[in-house]
Amino acid sequence: MARQMELKPFDQHRNPADAARSKIGGEYTPGTGNSVPEHQTQGPVAIQPNGIGNGPQIRSTSGELEVLCGPLLNYRRMSGEHTNTPVWHGSVLIVTQAGTMPERLGLRCVGLAGENGMANGSAPQSQYVSGVKLFEDPRKAFWQFDLVAPFLEQESAWEYMIPNMVETKRTSSNLHIPKRFYIPSKHESMRIMFHSCNGFSVGTDEEAWSGPALWNDVNRVHAQQPFHVMIGGGDQIYNDSVRVTGPLKPWTDISNPHKRREYPFNEEMRAKCDEFYFGNYARWYSTEPFRTANAQIPQLNIWDDHDIIDGFGSYTDHFMRCPVFRGIGGVAHKYYMLFQHHLPPPKSTYTTDAPQTTHTNGHTPADSVQLRDTYVMTPKFEDPSYIIGVKPGPYVEEKSRSMYCQLGKSVAFLGLDARTERTRKQINYPETYELIWRRTSQQLAASKGEIKHLILLLGVPIAYPRLQWLENILQSPIIGPIKFLNKRFGLAGGFFNQFDGGVDLLDDLDDHYTAHQHKKERKALILRLQMLAKEHNVRVSILGGDVHLAAMGRFYSNPELNIPAESDWRYMPNIISSAITNKPPPQAVANLLARRNKIHHLDHETDETLLELFDKDPGVASGVKPKTAAANHATMPSRNYAIISESHSNAAHPNGNPTNDIVDNHTINNSSTTTPFPQPKNPRSPLHSGEQDAGTSHPAARGIVKSGLGGVNGLDVTIRVEIDPADREGRTVGYGFSVPALNSAAYAGQGQTW
Repeated sequence: MARQMELKPFDQHRNPADAARSKIGGEYTPGTGNSVPEHQTQGPVAIQPNGIGNGPQIRSTSGELEVLCGPLLNYRRMSGEHTNTPVWHGSVLIVTQAGTMPERLGLRCVGLAGENGMANGSAPQSQYVSGVKLFEDPRKAFWQFDLVAPFLEQESAWEYMIPNMVETKRTSSNLHIPKRFYIPSKHESMRIMFHSCNGFSVGTDEEAWSGPALWNDVNRVHAQQPFHVMIGGGDQIYNDSVRVTGPLKPWTDISNPHKRREYPFNEEMRAKCDEFYFGNYARWYSTEPFRTANAQIPQLNIWDDHDIIDGFGSYTDHFMRCPVFRGIGGVAHKYYMLFQHHLPPPKSTYTTDAPQTTHTNGHTPADSVQLRDTYVMTPKFEDPSYIIGVKPGPYVEEKSRSMYCQLGKSVAFLGLDARTERTRKQINYPETYELIWRRTSQQLAASKGEIKHLILLLGVPIAYPRLQWLENILQSPIIGPIKFLNKRFGLAGGFFNQFDGGVDLLDDLDDHYTAHQHKKERKALILRLQMLAKEHNVRVSILGGDVHLAAMGRFYSNPELNIPAESDWRYMPNIISSAITNKPPPQAVANLLARRNKIHHLDHETDETLLELFDKDPGVASGVKPKTAAANHATMPSRNYAIISESHSNAAHPNGNPTNDIVDNHTINNSSTTTPFPQPKNPRSPLHSGEQDAGTSHPAARGIVKSGLGGVNGLDVTIRVEIDPADREGRTVGYGFSVPALNSAAYAGQGQTW
């Protein structure tokens, strides 16, 4: 059963002086906007409030705080992970009218959940946190509030509130109501919600697809059993309309590719694009029901092409280096930093009429024109959760920003920035990979075995059917005559893109790790992950989105090696979940991909294929038209999102001893399976007991209760699939499976070659 918490109201009138010192932190100095706990040992992480530019000189005299967007809640990291007093770090962002200054944010613990309900009397005191201004121009100001809270013996509920917030449009809102989020017990890992492709492609009938309806389902599930973190796998917003109805339309209307490549990106165009990207972010992040989730489920995001513009990084190199692409890369990066990471942007971005911005080393110099009546905060320290690339990307004049953090007791997270450094021929620089592997290996070693799972976010799937045959067709000589007729007479206009005149599908195919030009990089990545898993006895699970359908791929040891999945460091599931909002591909495409679901060989020891997860169509009991062919059980072209949680509970057992959970009135034993699981003749079938009965009948399918089928340290995975796109409530059907922890020691000495 879902755990229910009784929540006490936030005391909006409490004197801040009464809570000047919190049980978990030091004193708050008004105006600094930060507080570092007294036991913090990882070095300084606070961003100091100095900056460049004076900003607007007009100041509001109103007692109300006019909010353009927000509040948005982020998760950053843990500190003290390997002590008995771990600490949760996050932030809140609001965007206000220029010239306004928010009062201090109030944060308090309002509920502790235990086996017997409330555990009163042990909640930490309230905190009051001053905001730090990240950026301000004559129109708007971005304010960030650092949040620090302890992991407690039981899961805890927290409320935060910023006084006097009102919407600028004076529409009815709930800004005066405190927002709640949840932190797991210090003995457990976080309950994760994963999503991608949260927007609509250009030309989609948004009403026909009921808008972002699946966020209703996310909020319903969150109310039953809270999510502790919300991982965005890229395309959190679709900015593609900048070239259709936005300021890039005159540029895309130029028919001559040479003139389009040479078109300048001057300050006038930058300012128009800046206004477009901000307006699109503010509109989308304020759209319900996505808005409600933004305020109460802490986000953790990487970006992908649609956060910039469709296909960014995957067009031909000489075209990607044109001024307009470099310019919008800079503008998109600015608002990605602000809205998705709650960090100050670079002082300036690329323009052709400011020479100092056109050739940088990853630190774009200030442009006095861009800084007119504008303030940009200068950070003194980077948050330690970030892994910063050593040199700027080829088309975005900034360094990549990958992330490593811990998600509670035994789950670590690694998010790769696979867009900033991307070209048609590479995804990340070799130097960046080395930084990532070094940091990850150090952190896993420091956990001394406490971390059982590493969740890797790539954005794009990596265990996925091959499409090289389609690439070969689209790049073959037969396309030449069609391309000529398109250029001269407009034949097959929708088949070719508006940028470099190439086949429109190619940029999507070039994004895939399975594309032929990424084949070597892909293999090196998988082999390095295998080394990490083997060295640290940690199960690696991969998250991927982008492809607008649901699936579950996995790498595993060649069956001839006879290594059970529980002991197989090569066993790595790839949870493929997209899109939560965008429309899915046609049924025929999903069926074609399922037919291409071959058993591939990464090398002599490693195979890969998709699990046949979808035992029945999501609309089979509702009279909704089938999503796939009857023979397709591997790909699901329907909007979806994923849930990942621990398969068992240790919350009531601080010593880590497993408990038994009740699933549909049946007791599930959390002890590891001792009976060998029979190797299937067809690896598309279950490879271990956690995959057995995968689909709607698996105990993990509901996404609310713990199945226990993953073993003591295993994970449950649920992919919730939309039943009917016409349903504005976004009702779903769940498909479940479990992932066992890695226990290579249990199979050591069995005569196998490791």
